[in-house]
Amino acid sequence: MRRRRLRAALSTAALATAALAALPAAVPPAAAAPAVRHTTAPSVRPAAARDWSTAVVDSTMARYTPQTIGGWSYPVGLYLYGQYLVYRRTHDPRLLSYIKAYVDRFVSADGSIGQSFDSLDSMQAGRLLVILHHETGQDRYRTAAQKIRDRLNTYPRTSDGGFWHADTSSRAHQLWADGAYMVNPFLVEYGQEFHDGAYADGEAARQLYVYGRHLQVASGLLRHAYDESRSASWADPATGLAPEHWCRAVGWYAMATVNVLDAIPADQQYRPQLLGMFRTLASALEKYQDPASGRWFQVIDKGDRPDNWTETSCSGMFAYALDRGAQQGYLDGHFRSVARRGYQGVLARLSVGADGRTELSDISVGTNVGTYAYYAARPRAVNDFHGLGAFLIMNEQLREDGRVL
Repeated sequence: MRRRRLRAALSTAALATAALAALPAAVPPAAAAPAVRHTTAPSVRPAAARDWSTAVVDSTMARYTPQTIGGWSYPVGLYLYGQYLVYRRTHDPRLLSYIKAYVDRFVSADGSIGQSFDSLDSMQAGRLLVILHHETGQDRYRTAAQKIRDRLNTYPRTSDGGFWHADTSSRAHQLWADGAYMVNPFLVEYGQEFHDGAYADGEAARQLYVYGRHLQVASGLLRHAYDESRSASWADPATGLAPEHWCRAVGWYAMATVNVLDAIPADQQYRPQLLGMFRTLASALEKYQDPASGRWFQVIDKGDRPDNWTETSCSGMFAYALDRGAQQGYLDGHFRSVARRGYQGVLARLSVGADGRTELSDISVGTNVGTYAYYAARPRAVNDFHGLGAFLIMNEQLREDGRVL
Protein backbone atom coordinates (compact mmCIF):
# COMPACT_ATOMS: atom_id res chain seq x y z
CA MET A 1 0.00 0.00 0.00
CA ARG A 2 2.79 2.43 0.94
CA ARG A 3 4.67 1.77 -2.30
CA ARG A 4 1.51 2.22 -4.40
CA ARG A 5 0.77 5.49 -2.64
CA LEU A 6 4.30 6.74 -3.15
CA ARG A 7 4.36 5.74 -6.80
CA ALA A 8 1.15 7.73 -7.18
CA ALA A 9 2.80 10.67 -5.48
CA LEU A 10 5.67 10.50 -7.92
CA SER A 11 3.27 10.36 -10.84
CA THR A 12 1.26 13.28 -9.50
CA ALA A 13 4.42 15.30 -9.11
CA ALA A 14 5.39 14.47 -12.70
CA LEU A 15 8.87 13.82 -11.35
CA ALA A 16 11.36 16.00 -13.18
CA THR A 17 8.78 18.28 -14.79
CA ALA A 18 5.83 19.73 -12.92
CA ALA A 19 7.17 19.17 -9.42
CA LEU A 20 10.61 20.51 -10.17
CA ALA A 21 9.16 23.47 -11.98
CA ALA A 22 7.45 24.36 -8.71
CA LEU A 23 10.76 24.81 -6.93
CA PRO A 24 12.06 28.31 -6.21
CA ALA A 25 14.45 29.75 -8.77
CA ALA A 26 17.80 27.98 -8.68
CA VAL A 27 21.31 29.12 -9.43
CA PRO A 28 22.48 28.85 -13.06
CA PRO A 29 24.09 25.57 -14.11
CA ALA A 30 27.74 25.10 -13.18
CA ALA A 31 30.33 22.87 -14.77
CA ALA A 32 31.69 21.61 -11.46
CA ALA A 33 30.30 20.83 -8.02
CA PRO A 34 28.81 23.95 -6.44
CA ALA A 35 31.20 26.06 -4.45
CA VAL A 36 30.52 27.04 -0.87
CA ARG A 37 31.27 30.36 0.73
CA HIS A 38 33.88 30.44 3.45
CA THR A 39 33.25 32.49 6.55
CA THR A 40 33.21 32.17 10.30
CA ALA A 41 29.93 33.92 11.04
CA PRO A 42 27.25 35.16 8.63
CA SER A 43 25.90 38.68 9.11
CA VAL A 44 22.25 37.71 9.25
CA ARG A 45 19.42 37.80 11.71
CA PRO A 46 19.16 35.00 14.29
CA ALA A 47 16.98 31.99 13.62
CA ALA A 48 13.45 32.01 15.05
CA ALA A 49 11.33 28.95 15.79
CA ARG A 50 10.03 27.13 12.68
CA ASP A 51 10.30 23.78 10.88
CA TRP A 52 14.00 24.05 10.18
CA SER A 53 14.19 20.87 8.15
CA THR A 54 11.76 22.13 5.53
CA ALA A 55 13.40 25.56 5.64
CA VAL A 56 16.83 24.07 4.90
CA VAL A 57 15.46 21.84 2.14
CA ASP A 58 13.50 24.65 0.50
CA SER A 59 16.55 26.91 0.65
CA THR A 60 18.82 24.27 -0.86
CA MET A 61 16.39 23.40 -3.65
CA ALA A 62 16.14 27.12 -4.39
CA ARG A 63 19.92 27.36 -4.72
CA TYR A 64 20.45 24.26 -6.86
CA THR A 65 18.46 22.21 -9.31
CA PRO A 66 19.06 18.44 -9.42
CA GLN A 67 21.31 19.15 -12.41
CA THR A 68 23.47 21.77 -10.68
CA ILE A 69 23.73 20.37 -7.16
CA GLY A 70 26.91 18.49 -8.05
CA GLY A 71 28.19 15.14 -9.24
CA TRP A 72 27.85 11.67 -7.76
CA SER A 73 29.43 12.18 -4.36
CA TYR A 74 29.04 11.37 -0.70
CA PRO A 75 28.40 14.98 0.46
CA VAL A 76 25.48 15.32 -1.96
CA GLY A 77 24.39 11.78 -1.08
CA LEU A 78 24.40 12.65 2.61
CA TYR A 79 22.37 15.80 2.03
CA LEU A 80 19.80 14.03 -0.16
CA TYR A 81 19.44 11.23 2.38
CA GLY A 82 18.56 13.93 4.90
CA GLN A 83 16.10 15.40 2.42
CA TYR A 84 14.52 11.97 2.08
CA LEU A 85 13.96 11.83 5.84
CA VAL A 86 12.09 15.13 5.56
CA TYR A 87 10.06 13.66 2.70
CA ARG A 88 9.10 10.68 4.85
CA ARG A 89 7.63 13.04 7.43
CA THR A 90 6.03 15.64 5.17
CA HIS A 91 5.13 13.54 2.10
CA ASP A 92 5.94 16.58 -0.04
CA PRO A 93 6.37 15.01 -3.52
CA ARG A 94 8.78 17.74 -4.63
CA LEU A 95 11.43 16.35 -2.29
CA LEU A 96 11.35 12.82 -3.67
CA SER A 97 11.09 14.08 -7.24
CA TYR A 98 14.24 16.12 -6.71
CA ILE A 99 16.15 13.10 -5.39
CA LYS A 100 14.99 10.98 -8.31
CA ALA A 101 15.96 13.62 -10.85
CA TYR A 102 19.45 13.79 -9.32
CA VAL A 103 19.96 10.01 -9.34
CA ASP A 104 18.58 9.64 -12.85
CA ARG A 105 21.47 11.74 -14.14
CA PHE A 106 23.72 8.77 -13.35
CA VAL A 107 21.51 5.67 -13.70
CA SER A 108 20.36 4.60 -17.17
CA ALA A 109 17.06 2.95 -17.93
CA ASP A 110 18.75 -0.46 -17.87
CA GLY A 111 20.35 0.21 -14.48
CA SER A 112 23.86 0.84 -15.71
CA ILE A 113 25.79 3.41 -13.70
CA GLY A 114 29.10 4.93 -14.73
CA GLN A 115 30.90 4.45 -11.43
CA SER A 116 33.78 2.07 -10.72
CA PHE A 117 33.22 2.14 -6.94
CA ASP A 118 36.93 2.00 -6.21
CA SER A 119 36.52 3.96 -2.98
CA LEU A 120 34.14 3.73 -0.06
CA ASP A 121 33.31 7.41 -0.55
CA SER A 122 31.82 6.62 -3.96
CA MET A 123 29.43 4.08 -2.42
CA GLN A 124 27.64 6.34 0.07
CA ALA A 125 25.16 7.78 -2.42
CA GLY A 126 24.15 4.20 -3.13
CA ARG A 127 21.65 4.61 -0.30
CA LEU A 128 19.62 6.71 -2.73
CA LEU A 129 19.42 3.74 -5.10
CA VAL A 130 17.91 1.59 -2.38
CA ILE A 131 15.50 4.36 -1.43
CA LEU A 132 14.30 4.87 -5.00
CA HIS A 133 13.79 1.15 -5.52
CA HIS A 134 11.72 1.09 -2.34
CA GLU A 135 9.66 4.09 -3.36
CA THR A 136 9.17 3.35 -7.07
CA GLY A 137 9.76 -0.38 -7.49
CA GLN A 138 11.83 0.29 -10.62
CA ASP A 139 14.32 -2.52 -11.26
CA ARG A 140 16.98 -0.21 -12.62
CA TYR A 141 17.75 1.03 -9.12
CA ARG A 142 18.22 -2.52 -7.91
CA THR A 143 20.57 -3.22 -10.82
CA ALA A 144 22.64 -0.14 -10.00
CA ALA A 145 22.75 -0.95 -6.28
CA GLN A 146 23.78 -4.51 -7.10
CA LYS A 147 26.92 -3.13 -8.72
CA ILE A 148 28.06 -1.79 -5.34
CA ARG A 149 27.15 -5.04 -3.62
CA ASP A 150 29.12 -7.04 -6.20
CA ARG A 151 32.11 -4.69 -6.00
CA LEU A 152 32.51 -5.56 -2.34
CA ASN A 153 33.23 -9.17 -3.30
CA THR A 154 36.57 -8.09 -4.76
CA TYR A 155 37.18 -4.88 -2.82
CA PRO A 156 40.60 -4.89 -1.06
CA ARG A 157 40.78 -5.47 2.69
CA THR A 158 43.23 -5.42 5.56
CA SER A 159 44.47 -8.75 6.86
CA ASP A 160 41.59 -8.86 9.38
CA GLY A 161 38.92 -8.00 6.81
CA GLY A 162 38.49 -4.23 7.00
CA PHE A 163 37.68 -2.46 3.74
CA TRP A 164 40.47 -0.15 2.56
CA HIS A 165 39.39 3.46 2.35
CA ALA A 166 40.08 3.35 -1.38
CA ASP A 167 41.51 0.91 -3.91
CA THR A 168 44.44 3.20 -4.71
CA SER A 169 48.12 3.18 -3.88
CA SER A 170 47.77 6.28 -1.69
CA ARG A 171 45.03 4.69 0.45
CA ALA A 172 46.18 1.06 0.41
CA HIS A 173 45.92 -0.79 3.74
CA GLN A 174 44.20 2.20 5.37
CA LEU A 175 41.01 2.32 7.44
CA TRP A 176 39.49 5.78 7.84
CA ALA A 177 36.70 6.28 10.36
CA ASP A 178 34.85 8.18 7.61
CA GLY A 179 34.55 4.95 5.63
CA ALA A 180 32.41 3.34 8.31
CA TYR A 181 29.50 5.52 7.18
CA MET A 182 30.25 5.42 3.48
CA VAL A 183 29.36 1.76 3.03
CA ASN A 184 27.78 0.17 6.10
CA PRO A 185 24.41 1.98 6.24
CA PHE A 186 24.07 1.22 2.53
CA LEU A 187 24.83 -2.43 3.22
CA VAL A 188 22.18 -2.98 5.88
CA GLU A 189 19.56 -1.08 3.89
CA TYR A 190 20.45 -3.06 0.78
CA GLY A 191 20.05 -6.24 2.79
CA GLN A 192 16.62 -5.20 4.04
CA GLU A 193 15.32 -4.09 0.65
CA PHE A 194 16.66 -6.99 -1.39
CA HIS A 195 16.51 -9.80 1.19
CA ASP A 196 20.27 -10.14 1.47
CA GLY A 197 20.49 -9.56 5.20
CA ALA A 198 22.46 -12.70 5.98
CA TYR A 199 25.43 -11.22 4.14
CA ALA A 200 24.78 -7.51 4.56
CA ASP A 201 24.14 -7.46 8.30
CA GLY A 202 27.12 -9.66 9.07
CA GLU A 203 29.48 -7.71 6.83
CA ALA A 204 28.41 -4.30 8.14
CA ALA A 205 28.71 -5.37 11.77
CA ARG A 206 32.09 -6.95 11.12
CA GLN A 207 33.37 -3.80 9.42
CA LEU A 208 32.37 -1.58 12.34
CA TYR A 209 33.97 -3.99 14.78
CA VAL A 210 37.25 -4.16 12.84
CA TYR A 211 37.35 -0.38 12.39
CA GLY A 212 36.52 0.26 16.02
CA ARG A 213 39.06 -2.26 17.29
CA HIS A 214 41.82 -0.42 15.44
CA LEU A 215 40.69 3.19 15.81
CA GLN A 216 39.22 3.47 19.31
CA VAL A 217 41.78 4.33 21.98
CA ALA A 218 41.74 4.40 25.78
CA SER A 219 39.96 7.78 25.94
CA GLY A 220 36.98 6.27 24.13
CA LEU A 221 37.48 8.50 21.08
CA LEU A 222 38.55 7.24 17.66
CA ARG A 223 41.58 8.38 15.76
CA HIS A 224 40.91 9.55 12.23
CA ALA A 225 42.65 6.65 10.49
CA TYR A 226 44.79 3.52 10.76
CA ASP A 227 47.42 2.24 8.32
CA GLU A 228 48.15 -1.46 8.59
CA SER A 229 51.33 -1.03 6.54
CA ARG A 230 52.59 1.89 8.70
CA SER A 231 53.80 3.52 5.47
CA ALA A 232 51.62 6.66 5.44
CA SER A 233 53.36 9.83 6.53
CA TRP A 234 50.85 10.29 9.35
CA ALA A 235 50.96 6.72 10.68
CA ASP A 236 52.54 6.03 14.07
CA PRO A 237 55.32 3.49 13.44
CA ALA A 238 54.20 1.38 16.40
CA THR A 239 50.41 1.52 16.15
CA GLY A 240 49.69 2.66 12.59
CA LEU A 241 47.30 5.28 13.98
CA ALA A 242 46.81 8.86 12.86
CA PRO A 243 47.71 11.42 15.52
CA GLU A 244 44.38 13.20 16.09
CA HIS A 245 40.68 12.77 16.83
CA TRP A 246 39.09 14.69 13.97
CA CYS A 247 35.50 15.33 14.92
CA ARG A 248 33.68 14.54 11.67
CA ALA A 249 35.52 11.25 11.24
CA VAL A 250 34.28 10.25 14.69
CA GLY A 251 30.82 11.51 13.75
CA TRP A 252 30.70 9.29 10.68
CA TYR A 253 31.53 6.26 12.82
CA ALA A 254 28.96 7.17 15.48
CA MET A 255 26.14 7.54 12.96
CA ALA A 256 27.09 4.34 11.17
CA THR A 257 27.06 2.42 14.44
CA VAL A 258 23.52 3.56 15.24
CA ASN A 259 22.31 2.74 11.73
CA VAL A 260 23.78 -0.75 11.86
CA LEU A 261 22.56 -1.47 15.40
CA ASP A 262 19.07 -0.46 14.27
CA ALA A 263 19.21 -3.03 11.48
CA ILE A 264 21.05 -6.13 12.71
CA PRO A 265 19.32 -8.86 14.74
CA ALA A 266 19.68 -9.07 18.50
CA ASP A 267 21.78 -12.22 18.26
CA GLN A 268 24.21 -10.90 15.65
CA GLN A 269 27.76 -11.98 16.49
CA TYR A 270 29.30 -8.52 16.81
CA ARG A 271 26.36 -6.71 18.41
CA PRO A 272 27.71 -6.87 22.01
CA GLN A 273 31.07 -5.46 20.90
CA LEU A 274 29.43 -2.67 18.90
CA LEU A 275 27.26 -1.71 21.86
CA GLY A 276 30.30 -1.63 24.11
CA MET A 277 32.30 0.52 21.71
CA PHE A 278 29.37 2.88 21.21
CA ARG A 279 28.79 3.32 24.94
CA THR A 280 32.48 4.00 25.50
CA LEU A 281 32.44 6.57 22.71
CA ALA A 282 29.28 8.22 24.04
CA SER A 283 30.87 8.73 27.45
CA ALA A 284 33.89 10.33 25.81
CA LEU A 285 31.67 12.63 23.74
CA GLU A 286 29.87 13.75 26.87
CA LYS A 287 33.21 14.51 28.49
CA TYR A 288 34.50 16.58 25.59
CA GLN A 289 31.31 18.48 24.73
CA ASP A 290 31.99 22.21 24.93
CA PRO A 291 30.04 23.44 27.98
CA ALA A 292 29.73 26.94 26.58
CA SER A 293 28.23 26.13 23.18
CA GLY A 294 27.06 22.51 23.40
CA ARG A 295 29.02 21.75 20.25
CA TRP A 296 32.19 19.70 19.76
CA PHE A 297 35.60 20.91 18.66
CA GLN A 298 37.22 20.27 15.29
CA VAL A 299 39.91 18.31 17.16
CA ILE A 300 37.69 16.88 19.86
CA ASP A 301 40.02 16.57 22.82
CA LYS A 302 41.93 19.85 22.42
CA GLY A 303 39.26 22.43 23.03
CA ASP A 304 41.58 24.46 25.23
CA ARG A 305 43.74 25.52 22.29
CA PRO A 306 42.97 29.03 21.04
CA ASP A 307 42.97 28.11 17.35
CA ASN A 308 40.57 25.18 17.77
CA TRP A 309 36.91 25.80 16.97
CA THR A 310 33.53 24.12 17.34
CA GLU A 311 32.46 22.42 14.12
CA THR A 312 28.84 22.22 13.02
CA SER A 313 28.60 19.00 11.00
CA CYS A 314 30.13 16.72 13.61
CA SER A 315 28.04 18.36 16.33
CA GLY A 316 24.92 17.46 14.37
CA MET A 317 26.18 13.92 13.87
CA PHE A 318 26.87 13.47 17.57
CA ALA A 319 23.52 14.96 18.60
CA TYR A 320 21.79 12.54 16.24
CA ALA A 321 23.74 9.46 17.35
CA LEU A 322 23.41 10.16 21.07
CA ASP A 323 19.69 10.89 20.89
CA ARG A 324 18.98 7.89 18.70
CA GLY A 325 21.13 5.71 20.91
CA ALA A 326 19.21 6.77 24.01
CA GLN A 327 15.85 6.39 22.26
CA GLN A 328 16.71 2.86 21.16
CA GLY A 329 18.09 1.82 24.53
CA TYR A 330 21.69 1.50 23.39
CA LEU A 331 22.66 4.31 25.78
CA ASP A 332 21.48 5.56 29.15
CA GLY A 333 18.59 7.99 28.94
CA HIS A 334 20.61 10.95 30.19
CA PHE A 335 22.36 11.12 26.82
CA ARG A 336 19.17 12.71 25.49
CA SER A 337 20.16 15.81 27.45
CA VAL A 338 23.66 15.71 25.98
CA ALA A 339 22.10 15.46 22.52
CA ARG A 340 19.70 18.30 23.27
CA ARG A 341 22.59 20.60 24.23
CA GLY A 342 24.33 19.64 21.01
CA TYR A 343 21.18 20.33 19.04
CA GLN A 344 20.83 23.79 20.54
CA GLY A 345 24.48 24.44 19.72
CA VAL A 346 23.96 23.51 16.09
CA LEU A 347 20.80 25.58 15.90
CA ALA A 348 22.84 28.58 17.05
CA ARG A 349 24.83 28.25 13.81
CA LEU A 350 21.65 28.41 11.71
CA SER A 351 20.31 31.76 10.61
CA VAL A 352 18.18 33.34 7.92
CA GLY A 353 19.56 35.70 5.31
CA ALA A 354 17.96 38.78 3.85
CA ASP A 355 16.69 36.61 0.98
CA GLY A 356 14.76 34.41 3.43
CA ARG A 357 17.03 31.41 2.88
CA THR A 358 18.75 29.53 5.66
CA GLU A 359 22.48 29.82 6.31
CA LEU A 360 24.33 27.10 8.24
CA SER A 361 27.85 28.13 9.19
CA ASP A 362 31.15 26.82 10.58
CA ILE A 363 31.24 23.59 8.60
CA SER A 364 34.65 22.07 7.94
CA VAL A 365 35.30 21.45 4.26
CA GLY A 366 36.42 18.01 3.09
CA THR A 367 39.46 16.90 5.03
CA ASN A 368 42.26 14.36 4.67
CA VAL A 369 44.22 12.80 7.52
CA GLY A 370 46.64 15.27 9.05
CA THR A 371 48.13 17.03 12.03
CA TYR A 372 46.43 19.21 14.61
CA ALA A 373 47.56 22.34 12.76
CA TYR A 374 46.08 21.01 9.52
CA TYR A 375 42.65 20.36 11.05
CA ALA A 376 42.56 23.65 12.95
CA ALA A 377 43.35 25.59 9.77
CA ARG A 378 40.71 23.94 7.59
CA PRO A 379 38.39 26.45 5.91
CA ARG A 380 34.97 26.91 7.48
CA ALA A 381 32.13 26.87 4.98
CA VAL A 382 28.53 28.04 4.93
CA ASN A 383 25.90 25.62 3.58
CA ASP A 384 28.40 22.86 2.84
CA PHE A 385 26.53 19.61 2.22
CA HIS A 386 28.37 17.81 5.04
CA GLY A 387 26.69 20.20 7.45
CA LEU A 388 23.32 20.42 5.74
CA GLY A 389 22.96 16.65 5.59
CA ALA A 390 24.00 16.19 9.20
CA PHE A 391 21.59 18.94 10.25
CA LEU A 392 18.62 17.29 8.55
CA ILE A 393 19.43 13.86 9.97
CA MET A 394 19.78 15.37 13.46
CA ASN A 395 16.69 17.54 13.23
CA GLU A 396 14.44 14.76 11.98
CA GLN A 397 15.65 12.46 14.76
CA LEU A 398 15.06 14.99 17.50
CA ARG A 399 11.64 15.86 16.08
CA GLU A 400 10.73 12.18 16.15
CA ASP A 401 11.98 11.85 19.71
CA GLY A 402 10.10 14.94 20.88
CA ARG A 403 13.26 16.93 21.57
CA VAL A 404 12.52 19.80 19.17
CA LEU A 405 10.27 22.44 20.65
